[in-house]
Amino acid sequence: MNPNAKRGTVYVVDDDEAVRDSLQWLLEGKDYRVRCFESAEAFLARYDPREVACLIADIRMGGMSGMELQDRLRERHSPLPICFITGHGDVPMAVESMKKGAVDFIQKPFDEAQLLALVERMLTLAQEAFAVHQQAATREALLAKLTARESQVLERIVAGRLNKQIADDLGISIKTVEAHRANIMEKLGANTVADLLKIALAPIPPSKF
Repeated sequence: MNPNAKRGTVYVVDDDEAVRDSLQWLLEGKDYRVRCFESAEAFLARYDPREVACLIADIRMGGMSGMELQDRLRERHSPLPICFITGHGDVPMAVESMKKGAVDFIQKPFDEAQLLALVERMLTLAQEAFAVHQQAATREALLAKLTARESQVLERIVAGRLNKQIADDLGISIKTVEAHRANIMEKLGANTVADLLKIALAPIPPSKF
């Protein structure tokens, strides 16, 4: 398998067949894996948010526009990096799209070197986002192992409560708190309190795969 294909997929959404063909030819010529769609609606029907990918979309299309597509993806909390293809008169819209999180925009006719560099940058962002979400999924799976009581104890450990204070809070003995702490450490694979805090306090990103 070529190295670029391993990095992720480049989605192309444009209602102009010539543009789709041109982009596919250029990107596949550089060993990128490319999937083309003639409309935003067709893309949304097939898009898998669990895939490492980036999106190149025309800002003006029949049916759903590129910016409406961006809004739809934002509603889904999609981490997909987006670049828009614009005509000269679309620059104000493209700037607005960047305020909403688009990575960049390129004007027609686009420079091939600029486009390739942008695709590389977007796939790097996509891989980083995917790694963060994988870590979050692992964290959630670990925390799901805890019983309700262990979760209560963990919340208080994170808050800096001492064993005696936790015992008083929950109406249990100190020995029971110590037993819960030991179980929590084991289930979360934590060797130290610092390890425990790293797992418990890891940020949960808003985007979801």
